[in-house]
Amino acid sequence: MRRIALSLLFLAQCSLAHAEPVHGIAMHGEPALGADYAHFPYVNPEVKKGGRINYGVVGTFDSLNSFVLKGMRTTARGIWDPEYGNLFYESLMSRSSDEPFSLYGLLAETVEWDEDRTFIQFNLNPRARWHDGKPVTADDVIFSFNLLQEKGRPPYNKRLAVVEKMEKVGDNSVRFTFNDKANRETPLILAMSPILPQHAVDPAKFDQTSLEIPVGSGPYKIKSIKPGEKIVYARDPDYWGKDIPSKVGFDNYDEISVTYFLQDSTLFEAFKKGDVDVYPDGDSGHWERAYDFPAVKNGDVVKEVFQPGLPSGMLGFVFNTRRPIFADAKVREALSLAFDFEWVNKNLYGGAFKRSQSFWQNSTLGAFGNAADERELALLGPAKDRIAPEILAGTYAMPVSDGSGADRKVLRQAVSLLAEAGYAIKGGKMLDKTGKQLTFEVMTQNEGQEKMAIAYQRALALIGIQMSIRTVDDAQYQARSNSFDYDMIVKAYTSSLSPGAEQFNRWESSSRDAQGSFNYAGVADPDIDRMIEALASARSLEDFQAAVRAYDRLLVAGHYVVPLYHIGEQWVARWTHIGRPEKSPLYGYQLPVWWDARAQ
Repeated sequence: MRRIALSLLFLAQCSLAHAEPVHGIAMHGEPALGADYAHFPYVNPEVKKGGRINYGVVGTFDSLNSFVLKGMRTTARGIWDPEYGNLFYESLMSRSSDEPFSLYGLLAETVEWDEDRTFIQFNLNPRARWHDGKPVTADDVIFSFNLLQEKGRPPYNKRLAVVEKMEKVGDNSVRFTFNDKANRETPLILAMSPILPQHAVDPAKFDQTSLEIPVGSGPYKIKSIKPGEKIVYARDPDYWGKDIPSKVGFDNYDEISVTYFLQDSTLFEAFKKGDVDVYPDGDSGHWERAYDFPAVKNGDVVKEVFQPGLPSGMLGFVFNTRRPIFADAKVREALSLAFDFEWVNKNLYGGAFKRSQSFWQNSTLGAFGNAADERELALLGPAKDRIAPEILAGTYAMPVSDGSGADRKVLRQAVSLLAEAGYAIKGGKMLDKTGKQLTFEVMTQNEGQEKMAIAYQRALALIGIQMSIRTVDDAQYQARSNSFDYDMIVKAYTSSLSPGAEQFNRWESSSRDAQGSFNYAGVADPDIDRMIEALASARSLEDFQAAVRAYDRLLVAGHYVVPLYHIGEQWVARWTHIGRPEKSPLYGYQLPVWWDARAQ
């Protein structure tokens, strides 16, 4: 037995020694761009850099560290930001928005790995520099992962749990050798982790909220801060990576500012005046009716619709199953049925939306519209017996009401399910067996959510359920979200064409009680855990697709969310001095590759 183990170790070492450096990696298959690529296909490589852009957001900020729990949702935008770009800190590799899940060199010029993905080695770009001119080193990489394991927030604090050994190789490389807890996505997740400067970070203070300007390696430095109100970034003319292929066409402004507003209505007024340059809009009524101001009429502001090639995702009222009243799936299903989408869509949104039926709707990964095949059924195993036949068949859908806001047939279905869970209407109230009324609170954070909640509240009142609504400010909303201090909350679950490690932090059992995780529903289900492992470990596209579909079916069958709507489009208004490339990638519009046309 020992001889076999030593032989396997020898073979593994041989495979490590003969791994060839590559410029990019993909979750499945090969990256679309070859080693000689000059830039991503959705950028303007000839853009003239200069000018400025002003972004606006609702909320406040009190931190410049988004990697710890205290700063998780109150870090200034732009520091580490999927929407505006990682302006300040960088990762080892950069993701292409035109492929499901492919990464290309950034801080790491090349990488090495084996076919079985038992290890990955990052070979740093010798040109990589921190803002103070010091080189980014292998020691910085090792320091970053160790520090985040000790003091970072989820998911950064768990990334070394799948690593058997992290070692410096030569002067400029770091190799991660994985243990049996790792999966095929693990190397890509490590590649997207933030790298911090060992010489400029005090580990003893790292987990504290601070507005002290740190040292990064990104394309921008912090120019000024007005705590809680505004942060301004200035492009670093000496940025080390401005000419590498994955950064060509990015970081086009000399200055980027992010201004914070207390309400979205105030933010929109600032946009109308030209104090904010770009306004992503998610309200159909607002999109249709609010753009009648002079700048639109004279062509200085344009409205644009983008069509990303992504699954629907899921926006919904999320049940906190940590609360005893939501522990029974029949109760959750009944409450889901009672939401009158047709009335809300017609009266609040002008019929603009489609009802969401699953988390990966509109794709081959989704349960809705796709029947479970033999591969998927085998993967589910005994778990398939707890899934309704129509969900397995891909035909399950939320009921379509008559749009009256009081559809007796649908409400009767809800009452029937509640009866199975031990509830009955007495004296106009929905009571449990002890005579206690079914009562809960939904926490909202803005006027749009509140309007939806009021419509839901009216429907539930018709069957004797008391739902109260509490709209809180941003700071309270984030604090209560982090600690799961709510009965019900409105959340959006984005879905990509390559779901993976982020799912552990949303739905896996170990995230249920982890403060700051995204497991808002409080789910702890061994079958869901198995499906997450299966999708993260799948080698073939067929196995991956089967795993995601099975996972989607379990989430739908659990009724953890009252499904709301999706549009399949992205709506953005912009002042015309902000230019953009003609091509939009698979993931939709990308603000980091837009530019100030006045600089041309």
